[in-house]
Amino acid sequence: MEDLRVTRPATHIWRLLKWGRTLARHGALRGIERDPNTPPQVKRLVRLARFGTVQPAEPDYAGAFQAIGPAAIKLGQTLATRPDLVGEDAAHNLLSLQDSLPPVPFAQIKHQIERSFERPLEELFSSVDPEPVGAASIAQVHRAVTTEGREVAIKVLRPDIREKFARDIATYEWAAAHLEALGGEAMRLRPRLTIANFKRWTNSELDLRREAASASELADAMRGVEGYRIPEIDWDRTNGRVMTIEWVDGVKISNRDALLEAGHDMSDLARRLVLAFLNQAISGGFFHADMHQGNLFVQADGTIVAIDFGIMGRIDQRARQWLAEILYGLITGNYKRVAEIHFEAQYVPSYHSVDEFATALRAVGEPMRGKPVSELSVGQMLDGLFAITRDFDMQTQPHLLLLQKTMVMVEGIATQLNPAINMWETSAPYVRSWMRDELGPEAAIADRIREDTETLLRVPQLVRRLEEQFPAKGGAPDQPPLPDVELMWDRSERKTGGGLRGWPGYLIAALAGGAIVYAGSMMGWLG
Repeated sequence: MEDLRVTRPATHIWRLLKWGRTLARHGALRGIERDPNTPPQVKRLVRLARFGTVQPAEPDYAGAFQAIGPAAIKLGQTLATRPDLVGEDAAHNLLSLQDSLPPVPFAQIKHQIERSFERPLEELFSSVDPEPVGAASIAQVHRAVTTEGREVAIKVLRPDIREKFARDIATYEWAAAHLEALGGEAMRLRPRLTIANFKRWTNSELDLRREAASASELADAMRGVEGYRIPEIDWDRTNGRVMTIEWVDGVKISNRDALLEAGHDMSDLARRLVLAFLNQAISGGFFHADMHQGNLFVQADGTIVAIDFGIMGRIDQRARQWLAEILYGLITGNYKRVAEIHFEAQYVPSYHSVDEFATALRAVGEPMRGKPVSELSVGQMLDGLFAITRDFDMQTQPHLLLLQKTMVMVEGIATQLNPAINMWETSAPYVRSWMRDELGPEAAIADRIREDTETLLRVPQLVRRLEEQFPAKGGAPDQPPLPDVELMWDRSERKTGGGLRGWPGYLIAALAGGAIVYAGSMMGWLG
């Protein structure tokens, strides 16, 4: 990884200006320059970057990030989840950002595979199609057949892609640190945390063993879910730069006409997709966070199969309980409870009013209640929630932002499959059932028993730590207690604060001097 302490500031500024020129040519800096919350220092840099460029009438944010390169494509997809940071128009435009680049020649891909396994390609695969089925910013995929005759997909990292990402992310971190140091709105939006999470996600994608592990973990979690499946990983042909996974034959979920022609039930597909997502996010707390149309297929029997597990989201148990209560409160119109949950989770600082926050939530939720099914939107609801974050000094929560992005994706696909679907009605029974199981009396008693049992099991370890801190007595007898005796200089200092500077000091000096004179007289030293 490129070291921020080694790279000179001039290098970072040069990269930013170069990227800024590309953004300016696509009109993507206009919103930053016009935003009243943009710090003056950033506006000056923007004006310098766009100087002399010809800008289109309508900004093309997706095209700008596509032109900059692989890391920018991934960053653009991350920023698509941050309308509070980049604005509504930019976030909406970035949702169309396609992660695709011209493919790497097959000779380089073959070299990557053979170098990573230290074996000839022919010992691993009996055949590999040199034409990739997909080429993205980080890796490209080829269809192949193993030496055992199984059809698989091989995902191979682009050459030197890790080094390129490290260089660009180092500049993102430098820019975010300086932006946040300007204070104000930039500090509240926490750009450094956004880049830190982006770095963590991309580092995970750049290690294909971790993607394979994510696929395996999700497969275990979803094994009992009807009509949803994760392809099997070939661990013998997987390492950090190459992942081999079961080949999936099916129709892309975005191809509605082909699905209808194959006789699939669109409303059932939409329902199962929504419930599969809820099962992952709320029940398991581990969800596929890149559920766009290109990563979902439908097999002949109607099973939905997901691919590409580079970006995964994780939510802990307490956050899932809060999330379920928030969703259910919005569904039922219990805005007071939704507001209380935000305060309990410390998403809203305690100096704000719960009642005022509940009123702000009502302003977002009520306009959507009672509308026709086709006009209800989870995405619009979440966008409205983001709109009130500034008024209540809410800091961004990255795990919820990733969840929001995925919910918008799922809603978009479900609506395309079945335009009449009501996301609230589809979600409510599942959320209600989960809350009953996880937050009901039986669950509370079970949680208490589990916590108390865990506490009891920790008691022996606690006793051992106490014994280490207070060891047993040795063989020597106890010493008798000794009385406290106040020393003369302590007494003097306590009364006068001056040690021997008070009268006792003078008295001692006088007595000592007199004793010396007397002794001298007796010995005849003083005539």
